[in-house]
Amino acid sequence: MSQLLLSLLAFSPLVLAGILLIGFRVPAKTAMPIVFGLTVLIALLIWDMTVARVIASTMQGLILTVAILWIIFGALLLLNTLKYSGGIAAIRTGFSGISPDRRIQAIIVAWLFGCFIEGASGFGTPAAVAAPLMVALGFPALAAVVVGMMIQSTPVSFGAVGTPIIVGVTGGVNQAQISAQLSAAGSSWETFFRLITSEVAIMHGIVGVVMPLFLVVVMARFFGAKRSWREGFEVAPFALFAGICFVVPYVLAGVFLGPEFPSMIGALVGLAVVVPAARRGFLLPRTPWDFPERGSWPAEWVGNVEFKLEQDVTRKPLSVVMGWLPYVLLAVLLVISRTVPEVKQALMTVSLGWSNIFGEAGVSGSIEPFYLPGGIMLLVVLLTIVLHRMRAAQVSAAFSESTRTIMGAGFVLIFTIPMVRILINSGVNEADLASMPVAMAQLVADSVGHVYPFFAPAVGALGAFIAGSNTVSNLMLAQFQFNVANVLGLSGALMVALQAVGAAAGNMIAIHNVVAASATVGLLGREGITLRKTILPTLYYVIAVGLLGLFAFYVLGVSDPSMTLNLTSE
Repeated sequence: MSQLLLSLLAFSPLVLAGILLIGFRVPAKTAMPIVFGLTVLIALLIWDMTVARVIASTMQGLILTVAILWIIFGALLLLNTLKYSGGIAAIRTGFSGISPDRRIQAIIVAWLFGCFIEGASGFGTPAAVAAPLMVALGFPALAAVVVGMMIQSTPVSFGAVGTPIIVGVTGGVNQAQISAQLSAAGSSWETFFRLITSEVAIMHGIVGVVMPLFLVVVMARFFGAKRSWREGFEVAPFALFAGICFVVPYVLAGVFLGPEFPSMIGALVGLAVVVPAARRGFLLPRTPWDFPERGSWPAEWVGNVEFKLEQDVTRKPLSVVMGWLPYVLLAVLLVISRTVPEVKQALMTVSLGWSNIFGEAGVSGSIEPFYLPGGIMLLVVLLTIVLHRMRAAQVSAAFSESTRTIMGAGFVLIFTIPMVRILINSGVNEADLASMPVAMAQLVADSVGHVYPFFAPAVGALGAFIAGSNTVSNLMLAQFQFNVANVLGLSGALMVALQAVGAAAGNMIAIHNVVAASATVGLLGREGITLRKTILPTLYYVIAVGLLGLFAFYVLGVSDPSMTLNLTSE
């Protein structure tokens, strides 16, 4: 069978998912079992994977599904706890003091607060936290999910305290072999790694500075009464100001401090500058913007999770500070759990997993319930119950509502994530073929030649679309991107950086991330509608970064010691 046909077959599950979800608007609960079935058939009949490996990969996916559902449940339970304690009512009151303009609220809650949560936790947590919070503030559920997905772009490469770079890039290339040849060329792995980190930060900074504006323009166009792009651009001065306040410290942290803290530092500095500026009306439009009257919202905008404040407030209203305190505690605890080695080790002591499932080497899965953001959120829920002096009936209502909502997400994810793991694990097979994701990337590389740098971010985004993770995309494709750079005589560091940035953008269209965010606001079944909107910023991101890559390679002549190397994937 030709390489071209193999690559097209590897693409076919993703093409089918796109056709069903976006083209025919088939709910994910119907589409993803079909896509999973096609993936299994291709794995068994074309890639000649063993039945044991396919089943092991499915089990690995199910373990990961439990971990993701644990995160979603934690986000839901925290939000519903605040709903019944009166915390959400207090938060909403606080925002009315900053600005009644929904565009400004989206920039502060989604972009700045969401970027901080991404930097501290990653793994889809920002959308799971920000989307339901925006619904509670009065946003349509669909708008909240779309906005929540769009923030999973610029901060993602340095999410979870730098995991996509530290784990994804380091684990995704043949570090030992590269280190040896870099040493022979008079350089070192540390220098090479710092170069990748700096280039990732700079490219994200250039392209990501307009993301707050992109966010509000999309929101105004698709969810405003006038369906007007212009109403989004009215807030351009403030949106660009917010973008600059985030990306300047973000880039500086990436260049001078490394990959652990750019997103968190950028968000903290941004919040410290932007919120006081908004309170003073700095650069705000004269006329506040809001969504249409709730009674006129189309049915597809509304989820089945409601936040009727008149039913939720306690007899004694909470202060704004007390309302926000659980989210502040969440942010602080997430940072501590990821940055203090002793705390991290203690939380990871409890681990439930299965190594080498069914004897398949390298196919393992584990869950660390206390270390995962779901466990941290559960702790914050317990603290909130005490701090907000909740009654047993309120706690019971919050738990019951969260449990009902999580059940819908589970069905979709038990097909989506196992499909991903089969694709990723398909590199071990009896047909001696590269994995399906690598076959897809190879088709792109073979088709475009020396203009490949323009497509490198799209390849990274494709990996994230498949896996729902920047980290996993980097693990799958970083070595491939490095090898293409060597074949073309280009900078390996910059090509890997293009991979990492594109993979971050791909999170905006990752199917199981959309499902997870949709579940938190009761919007399951309308994932295709979200994808049709988030594809716009994703295309902007990969095209802009691709053009930056071409400019850096062929105009600026960016190079590094890797140009002297001739490495192949293990």
